[in-house]
Amino acid sequence: MNDTDRRQRIHDLDVTVWVGKNGIGAVVEELNDQIAERDLVKVKFLRAARGGTTTEDLAADLAAEVNASVVETRGHTAVLER
Repeated sequence: MNDTDRRQRIHDLDVTVWVGKNGIGAVVEELNDQIAERDLVKVKFLRAARGGTTTEDLAADLAAEVNASVVETRGHTAVLER
């Protein structure tokens, strides 16, 4: 898959995991299930989850929890792949 196709796929992805006030621990199981079924998963970090932490740091922590990689972060959204 070339870079243009990959960027289009990422753009077209819907957010399917929302991290809120309960933090990343609350979504690990769901994200594990989703990432096993598809190669890319888009995650939104709500204000309650961010606190004083950056989206990049939260995405890296979540990726480590599910043995995935962060493809990109934009705003308060991250795309992960396994």
